[in-house]
Amino acid sequence: MASKPGILTEWPWTWLGNFKYVVLAPFVGRSIQSLLNREDGSKIDIGYLIIFPFLLFRMLHNQIWISLSRYRTAKGDNRILDKTIEFDQVDRERNWDDQILLNGLLFYYGYMKLEQSHYLPIWRSDGIILTTLLHIGPVEFLYYWLHRALHHHFLYSRYHSHHHSSIVTEPITSVIHPFAEHIAYFLLFSIPLLTTVLTKTASIVSFGGYVTYIDFMNNMGHCNFEIIPKWMFSTVPPLKYLMYTPSYHSLHHTQFRTNYSLFMPIYDYIYGTLDKSSDTLYEKSLERQGKSPDVVHLTHLTTPESIYHLRLGFASFASEPYTSKWYFWLMWPITLWSMMVTWIYGHTFTVERNVFKNLNLQTWAIPKYRVQYFMQWQRESINNLIEEAIMEADQKGIKVLSLGLLNQDEKLNNNGEVYIRRHPQIKVKLVDGSSLAVAVVLNSIPKGTTQVVLGGHLSKVANSIALALCQGGVKVMALREEEYKKLKSNLTPEAAINLLPSKTYNSKIWLVGDGLNEDEQLKAPKGTLFIPFSQFPPRKTRKDCFYFHTPAMITPKHFENVDSCENWLPRRVMSAWRIAGILHTLEDWHEHECGNMMFDIEKVWKASLDHGFQPISVASASESKV
Repeated sequence: MASKPGILTEWPWTWLGNFKYVVLAPFVGRSIQSLLNREDGSKIDIGYLIIFPFLLFRMLHNQIWISLSRYRTAKGDNRILDKTIEFDQVDRERNWDDQILLNGLLFYYGYMKLEQSHYLPIWRSDGIILTTLLHIGPVEFLYYWLHRALHHHFLYSRYHSHHHSSIVTEPITSVIHPFAEHIAYFLLFSIPLLTTVLTKTASIVSFGGYVTYIDFMNNMGHCNFEIIPKWMFSTVPPLKYLMYTPSYHSLHHTQFRTNYSLFMPIYDYIYGTLDKSSDTLYEKSLERQGKSPDVVHLTHLTTPESIYHLRLGFASFASEPYTSKWYFWLMWPITLWSMMVTWIYGHTFTVERNVFKNLNLQTWAIPKYRVQYFMQWQRESINNLIEEAIMEADQKGIKVLSLGLLNQDEKLNNNGEVYIRRHPQIKVKLVDGSSLAVAVVLNSIPKGTTQVVLGGHLSKVANSIALALCQGGVKVMALREEEYKKLKSNLTPEAAINLLPSKTYNSKIWLVGDGLNEDEQLKAPKGTLFIPFSQFPPRKTRKDCFYFHTPAMITPKHFENVDSCENWLPRRVMSAWRIAGILHTLEDWHEHECGNMMFDIEKVWKASLDHGFQPISVASASESKV
């Protein structure tokens, strides 16, 4: 929102929320009806029919740029600005598709009002030449002066400041403007379109090509990494006046009073508004190499739809905790395509880059889904991918690699111990985060609790929790007989006194792991607090109970570049397993934490608090009530 919002700031369909796309329904329906009701032998108006598919293509085009940009900035190569983006920018830019809806409505309206726009040919050379000349001349010239006018304090405070709220730009930043500003831009860009229509030189290629050119240049120019190779300007020197670069436009967002041109810097040269550091920044950005991370968190995909919630997927989805949406089934072609890509690619990829104090952090993902970790025939392939990631981290000099989700599964690799045995010489430290996970669970139990129920599949974390509670005098009631026997065999005789088989279910504190079924949840009394000790949250089946988060903590404010949620966790909340890798590096611990290795629980907990991580209060569990 601009600092002093002017008239026509809000989009007309804002009140419709996610249902805003219905504004196109009458026009799309009418175009389909025209096809179905045409007389036999009559000519099909292709231009009319492809308006809606073209809008979908534009959305896909924009999304490709978003994913590419986020992947490249996570890698760090050719980065322009070191500043980071946060959730407020993601929220401000989530309506990037509004301008596509507006264009669609105006395209349909123009078709209905201008008979010359009917039955456009596929190609006309004169129309393409005219469109090019009109863009280089009137459009670029008028945009330059419109842009300078928008930087006058009156218009800037009421409109254009909304766009400039994003210092570090992403491709979609290019179209984040108030409604009135977009109207002005459309009138400007319609000069070539209307002229070719009225002179009967328009074609489908000239229309589609021109709009695609605008989208391409807008997206490219707002990337926070340099993409234009130097040989292009050295081969064709005049090109520097006809095509801007991401670093060129980035200076406009940091300096504000220079580099006003649309896509062609020629008018900045003519009117003396060229930033003198444009060439220097361009060359520095091209030469810049990404910094090797100090810590890597190795995770994996969870469900086929989780690809949309990755930072590389849909920014608005990634900025919210993962939940399955009913409309995901409509996107099954994209989901299937993404599954095929991950299967063919078959290599760990970079998801996210963060900064914590003086540490550079990255998140890598194994292109495997949760269900694949339970398939016997997939285990060798998964282990190979994890091992490759570990060796790559070791070669890059990365200090710590933390194993997230099922990458540390006991049955898969014995909590990572398999890799240490195979490669005892590696310098990178492997961390499964179990010690901090135990500490988080223990400190999530309300003070004064004298007994708890423990259910779900046992794990390294579950065994350690049971041991700590029993040694502390808290009664631990095992939900299943087989779990009771396993736990008892691992406890000292003194601690085993406080371990009991659960015959009654009066306790309202349940510590639960994977495998807790619906029938077992139904045994809990009303108002029970379920505290997971597993990587994945239990399925919520009780409306009269509360479900706490999986082991996690709130990140401090100096944890930067946080614009996405970690799976199902709330904003700025990080899993204990991921935090553990950061603490391992900050505290300069030299041991691996994998296999049966456990650190001192109190020591790990104190370290997390000392570095600014905060526990999630039990009171917040009410937000997770079904």
